[in-house]
Amino acid sequence: MPKKTLVSSSLLIAFVFTCLALNLSANVPANSQSGSAHPATKSKSHVVATHHHRRHRAGVAASAKTTAKTTSTTTSTTTPKTTATAASKTTVKTATASGAQTGGKSMAHGSVAHDAHSTQSLMHKRRHVYYERFTAPSFVDAQGVGDVTAGEDPMVRAAAIAALGNIHGTAVVIDSSNGRILAMVNQPIALAPGAEPCSTIKLTVGMAALSEGLITRDTQVNLGGFRMNLTEALAHSNNLYFEEVGRELGFDRVRHYARQFGLGELAGYHIAGEQLGTYPDHELPSAEGGVGRMCSFGQGVSLTPLQLGAYVAAIANGGTLYYLQHPTTPEEVAGFQPRIKRTLEIARYIPDMQDGMAGAVEYGTARSLRVNFHELPVFGKTGTCSDKGTRFGWFASYSDSPRGSLVTVFFLEGGRPVFGPRAAELTGLFYRNLWDSKYFSEPGTTGPVQAGNVTPASVATQRTAQ
Repeated sequence: MPKKTLVSSSLLIAFVFTCLALNLSANVPANSQSGSAHPATKSKSHVVATHHHRRHRAGVAASAKTTAKTTSTTTSTTTPKTTATAASKTTVKTATASGAQTGGKSMAHGSVAHDAHSTQSLMHKRRHVYYERFTAPSFVDAQGVGDVTAGEDPMVRAAAIAALGNIHGTAVVIDSSNGRILAMVNQPIALAPGAEPCSTIKLTVGMAALSEGLITRDTQVNLGGFRMNLTEALAHSNNLYFEEVGRELGFDRVRHYARQFGLGELAGYHIAGEQLGTYPDHELPSAEGGVGRMCSFGQGVSLTPLQLGAYVAAIANGGTLYYLQHPTTPEEVAGFQPRIKRTLEIARYIPDMQDGMAGAVEYGTARSLRVNFHELPVFGKTGTCSDKGTRFGWFASYSDSPRGSLVTVFFLEGGRPVFGPRAAELTGLFYRNLWDSKYFSEPGTTGPVQAGNVTPASVATQRTAQ
């Protein structure tokens, strides 16, 4: 064979093998969990590319630790908490995935071009990773200092103080049958103008939608890719569900029912020091989420523990919205007379709401309550959000007991240790303290709780850790 023909044939064979190698490299399957090439099909080009990616990934992971940006959060199943560790893992995983997806092309187009592309992609993704810095204190040295307590139930108060432990917040306990406040721990917090209600606002929005006939308990609301009913939305505190329902209702109807349920007005009857939690007269601007955001976690709304407690008491008793009263002397207790503010036409819808509130405690966002207490049915709703460096943790509930329905509102303020499920956990501890003190089995007795009968929150936390 002529030498020229032999050289040409050799070049042709080399070209064919090169094309085949490139084609195989381009079709290597990626591992869907780790973002790396399948171990059995790694090529030389992949190994080289991975070396570049690892060096690039280390730089990204190091720089990710210095990134910090404040944003509001909410207790919701669709919005998980973001921690520094989780964010770093997310960034690292993104870097690995980018390397695998472009590994076949990096050798053809040059590692410099590939690294620039990866950096742009990572910077785009990292814009969605936020850190929130909290400045408010989460703990206190003592609970209830300066409270007026002569007209409270001493057993209920002792159980609430023990449940709070050293957490910064307030606990309000109400007799749903007459509106009497049995205990109000850390009264300056309970009587303050309030805070964003977070996901507890969903209780008013759900009842409004039921009252308007917009939904039933079983209505499957289309949330763009999946559907959900009221029970699951309440149990898991789904923001998308209540945003959609809120938009369907419209601001005027949402505001009408919120006012009917006692938001935007004083909840108490001549309670010294009570301040007003407000409900806005106008919808949030669309750039801030509009009525949907107001209905998912109450943005723009200020709610007090007393306002929330009065409304939950109306759910518990079948629709009577009482003025809350806080007796301050034994004589006021002896002469106590309930005062009705108005009757809400909600009795027929309460079972629909109750299913979701029970679901929250049994398997949803408030299931931490069952860490400490299982003996009685409890129905409730959590809330978690933040504003200006302070995180809020809400849990409002009512029980079904031989002594009737006790309504509790635990409202916590602070930093990362404060959130809705923690408030639910403390509520479970409160019920545990009352149960162990024979409160539910001895109607009419309000004697003081012995020190050995209550469990402080710190002890309960140790039990949970064990």
